[in-house]
Amino acid sequence: MTGRMSPNLALNQMVDRRRAAGESLVHLAFGEARLPLLPGLARELAEGAHRTAYGPIAGAEPARAAVAGYFRRRRLPTSADQIVLAPGSKALLMALQLAVPGDVVLPRPAWNSYAAQAGYAGKHVIGIPVPAACGGVPDPAALRLAVLAAKARGRDPRLLVLTLPDNPTGTLAPPALVREVCAVAAAEDLVIVSDEIYRDLVHDPVATPFLSPAEVAPDRTVVTSGLSKAFGLGGWRIGAARFPGTDSGQRLRDAVVAVAGEVWSALAGPMQHVAEYVYAEPPEIQARVAAGARLHGAVARAVHDVVTRAGAGCRPPTAGFYVYPDFEPVRERLRDNGIGDSAGLARRLLDDSGVVVLPGHLLGDDPGGLRFKAATSLLYGDDEQQRLSLAADEPARLPHLSAVLDRLAEAFARLTAPATRR
Repeated sequence: MTGRMSPNLALNQMVDRRRAAGESLVHLAFGEARLPLLPGLARELAEGAHRTAYGPIAGAEPARAAVAGYFRRRRLPTSADQIVLAPGSKALLMALQLAVPGDVVLPRPAWNSYAAQAGYAGKHVIGIPVPAACGGVPDPAALRLAVLAAKARGRDPRLLVLTLPDNPTGTLAPPALVREVCAVAAAEDLVIVSDEIYRDLVHDPVATPFLSPAEVAPDRTVVTSGLSKAFGLGGWRIGAARFPGTDSGQRLRDAVVAVAGEVWSALAGPMQHVAEYVYAEPPEIQARVAAGARLHGAVARAVHDVVTRAGAGCRPPTAGFYVYPDFEPVRERLRDNGIGDSAGLARRLLDDSGVVVLPGHLLGDDPGGLRFKAATSLLYGDDEQQRLSLAADEPARLPHLSAVLDRLAEAFARLTAPATRR
């Protein structure tokens, strides 16, 4: 058991407190997509307000059927009986940790909740470095060796968590790499959990093709998703999971439903009404997803440009709204300014420039590294500025966004300035 608040949530609450006290902070530490609420979503929520009964634990059939249709349109044949709804995908990920015995294998770095949930489930975490080209999946050769070594030590790796596209690096593993990882999972009999909550936020789907592990290893892959990222509905807590259409998949689904029955009972009825509408993907929904992906891509690329101009190495973002810079190339200059690890780097950015980031060691990365996650999705401003950002051909040139990008450039330049100038 960790006994600590989730670090990204803790930082978000810290930002709220300090902003309320009058501080000006640039918040890059929380992966929330704040976009204007679509009128259709408000309408569906109101129309579903009368649904006050608990309903089926896995979700009502119309909502599950809509989610099944969403997956079918993404090359994954799915029936409503393969779907479970929940108050957010995080709840489903925790239920899977409880339902699958043995230890868990994670890419390193990875979203901070995976390891914390494993701890609450009593699991040992086996962290595997990600490839140089992308995050979200472990290096396949390192994965095979680490699993064999863990078994030799008496560990029992059973669960492999992948993130496609990735949080924290903002990248998407290419199809060839997904196939390699799935082959290792099959050889070592690992259940795959593919967290695909950012799937619809690939910046350029033609240039960056998406292959789900459920297409490659359908009998052993559970896919989790939700509506918090593409629609900015994190506070509404709507998540969904797709289980394999096999006997073993049905047993795993039943185990997750059993956990749900003791933990959250059912997704709230009004939220199921919203889910049924969104997962049917009417034109309003398709247009918002496309606009959001364009906006996220433009701003993530702009922040990527800022950090690389400051001397950091950084994988080019291709999906979602994250960048994961590595300031190792300027380690000597940072050391001259008293910065030697990810915690110190994050602390200096906050103290000197009011820039809040999530340091890499909180994501399972090497504490001595000079890496952090920067979430770019909170830079779009208030509701009206968000609308302007969604509509703009070049959102990074809008005054409110160009001003914050200039502030970030100054902050990173200050990090590496000669000590005599500080």
